[in-house]
Amino acid sequence: MSPDITSAAPADVPAIFELLDASRLPRAGLERHLATTLVARDASELVGTAALELYGSAALLRSVAVATRLRGRGLGQALTHAALELARRRGARTVYLLTETAGAFFPRFGFKPIARADVEPAVLASDEFRTACPKSALVMRAGLAS
Repeated sequence: MSPDITSAAPADVPAIFELLDASRLPRAGLERHLATTLVARDASELVGTAALELYGSAALLRSVAVATRLRGRGLGQALTHAALELARRRGARTVYLLTETAGAFFPRFGFKPIARADVEPAVLASDEFRTACPKSALVMRAGLAS
């Protein structure tokens, strides 16, 4: 059976943080965006996550993580597709992300590298851009069709 992707609940935060820690991804500010965080469950175990921070017509995709034992099976792709669809439903037209290790993963979803200077100011003010991710992280952007 493939994992079910659903909205995160407050009780999921410790397991989400464990996944983020295992993937060496930042936690900063995630609790403020729990309403737009998705989780994947395999039976009762939380095995994946992806989160969005919404800033008007822009969104920041963050915290895409999959349990080590399930990597390479398409769950990261399913979570990313679900997060992008959530962004579209919530009115986002542009989605940004920062990555140090997954620059080759995200182009399949329409993401292209851009300069930090080309990021919308509201997104630049996020914890991810200000403090959580190093300045050396790759910045990517994708447009969403309505």
